Amino acid sequence: MAREITGFSNPLVKRVRSLREKKYRKAEGLFLAEGLRILTEAREEGVLPEMLFHAGATHPLALELIDAIEAAGGDVIVTTPDILSKISGKDNAQALVGVYRDRLTPLAALDRDGADIWIVAQSLRDPGNLGTILRTGDAVGAGGLILIDDCVDPFSVESVRASMGALFTQSITQARWEEFIPWLRCGAGQLIGTSLKATQDYQEPAYQSPSFLLVGNEAQGLPADYEAQCDLLVKMPMRGKADSLNAAVATAVMAYELLNQKRRDIMIRSS
Repeated sequence: MAREITGFSNPLVKRVRSLREKKYRKAEGLFLAEGLRILTEAREEGVLPEMLFHAGATHPLALELIDAIEAAGGDVIVTTPDILSKISGKDNAQALVGVYRDRLTPLAALDRDGADIWIVAQSLRDPGNLGTILRTGDAVGAGGLILIDDCVDPFSVESVRASMGALFTQSITQARWEEFIPWLRCGAGQLIGTSLKATQDYQEPAYQSPSFLLVGNEAQGLPADYEAQCDLLVKMPMRGKADSLNAAVATAVMAYELLNQKRRDIMIRSS
């Protein structure tokens, strides 16, 4: 049974609003997601929020979501648009805000043979880039996103929003470089880095499976010692005055090259 909260000073409103800050997300192991599309995609992946706030939802998909949450023993709260804005931090808040348990997958639990493509991001800083990279991973059927060193929080409101639901279709792992490399070398996997210093065009190599696509920090790229540990370093042609692509765009270009190679291999084997 849904309950109603209309007071800004309600302790639950204050608690949920605090999840906009990383330290509280980390302490609680919870994060916020907003909007019918994202919450519906999460449900399609079998993930329901522990709490749902809405301001009189009437859309059929929203009502189905509410029924599913209540059937699973979750908490549904009817509130006001002003309180939804307070929780989300947006003046024009979405009609639904869900509170989810974080979705980190330990490095040791990853099944590298479960996908041909994996994306690895090192010291990524922009939540928009992180969300877009998750969407790219979903689009190419990647196994997940491995965040190396000190990356932006994948569960920030901005990252979740930018992922457009891909946060719920992709596994997310956090690790230090010194943890990742030994794990990678204990099994199959080709580590591919992009670098302005590379001499090989990104379309030249025959990539192996599984491929681990390594993207560096937006401003500085990959550290030299990380590049040295890559199995391949490649670069994309730059015909204009710009010397590099946005990190998320470069990741998408590379991810689709990996996907297209694997598609061609399948077509050749089936012909």
